[in-house]
Amino acid sequence: MAYADLREFLETLRKNNQLLNYSDPVRPEPDLSSAAAATTNLTDRGPALLFDTIEGYEQGKARVALNVVGSWPNHALMLGMAKDTPVKEQFFEFAERGEAFPGRVERRTDAPWQEHTLTEGIDLFQILPLFRLNEHDVGSYIDKAIVVTRDPDDPEHFGKQNAGIYRIQVKDKDRLGIQPLAAHDIGLHLHKAEERGENLPIAIAIGNEPVISTVGGMPLAYDQSEYEMAAAIQGAPYRIAKAPLTGLDVPWGSEVILEGEIICGEREIEGPFGEFTGYYSGARSQPVIRVTRVSHRTDPIFEHLYLGKPWTEMDYALALNTSVPLYRQLKADFPEVVAVNAMYTQGLLGIISVKQRFGGHAKAVGMRAMTTPHGLAYCKVIIVDDDDIDPFNLAQVMWALSVRFHPQHDLVTVPNGSVLALDPSSDPDGIVHKVVIDATTPISPETRGHYAHEVANPSATAAWETLLKGLIT
Repeated sequence: MAYADLREFLETLRKNNQLLNYSDPVRPEPDLSSAAAATTNLTDRGPALLFDTIEGYEQGKARVALNVVGSWPNHALMLGMAKDTPVKEQFFEFAERGEAFPGRVERRTDAPWQEHTLTEGIDLFQILPLFRLNEHDVGSYIDKAIVVTRDPDDPEHFGKQNAGIYRIQVKDKDRLGIQPLAAHDIGLHLHKAEERGENLPIAIAIGNEPVISTVGGMPLAYDQSEYEMAAAIQGAPYRIAKAPLTGLDVPWGSEVILEGEIICGEREIEGPFGEFTGYYSGARSQPVIRVTRVSHRTDPIFEHLYLGKPWTEMDYALALNTSVPLYRQLKADFPEVVAVNAMYTQGLLGIISVKQRFGGHAKAVGMRAMTTPHGLAYCKVIIVDDDDIDPFNLAQVMWALSVRFHPQHDLVTVPNGSVLALDPSSDPDGIVHKVVIDATTPISPETRGHYAHEVANPSATAAWETLLKGLIT
């Protein structure tokens, strides 16, 4: 299943009719981001988009890939599964593969991004067809790159080397702004570097095969390597190579590698930027990156990710890599947890199915979700369902809410909880009331309601589901 690079995955998408190669001329703004938004608005089974004729650039010399993992079929193909695999099956497959962590890495010296090198006269606008995603973005952004930094106090610890995804504003030809929140691993690395009075070396890998892009947004422990998790998820050693200037480990198959430093103590205004919440972030004082070396393939593909009002590619890309860690953390304390759907706005809303042990058990599970590492910044609304409800089937979830939830007994409000500052409802920034909605069937000692005679499906329904599935597909 392991894909060597973005180009190999795009070819797999093409063979499965999940890639639309659009060769008519398009404007960088607003055509490219509009096409990405339109695709996810139309369907959850849409293709990736590849543009190779962009106004202002020589045909074929500037290519942009969007929506690469922007649908459930593309997500399934990333995992090497049939493109019609249901979401719940993808969830359990993703969770099972994660159990193989840590996988092996394979160090290589022949990375294709070594074809071209620039150390002087760097102009990112000449290398990539940069464009704004949303009308009121302050400028062009790079938002799907793997950003690599090391812990300055423990630089030889492979697991503490972070390979994450962060929003990066292109401020000038060789100057970037970045948003490393204090809770992020890169935020900790920068804090340690600045305590020493040092710049923080950084490598930015643009255009990657999809597994590392998915794992880069996964909430792993501080000393867990994203490359070793990518190896576990793809079921094969993960290829990495040393970036020549910084010595940081970057994906072998990237299209472009930017290297430089986050400048110690320097801050500039960054933003506003249309975010995954569906609202613009404000403008904040953020660190600055100076780019001093660029390596890239011939005619590199600029892989970009449209962000805005959900659903976008980001929601598909982060859906299961958010749900699975939360599921594993909850199941460690509550083995009765069956599945977790935390794919709405990165888990600001989560749905948990659980086999209840006693009355009040479901509420405890919901509140525990809020204190998991991911839940501290997300999990504002938690819905808890019985184990007969598929949390990925919203029709079932809505049915349970409509008949099993009692507003007087089943609502738990947690005042003034922590949440990410980007949540537009937080007041002040980063603080919000949280709520658990218990949509499970009351059991002893919570004996109330009229749930004795539930209607079951006709006895041959499961057999017919199997039969019809084969006929429909």
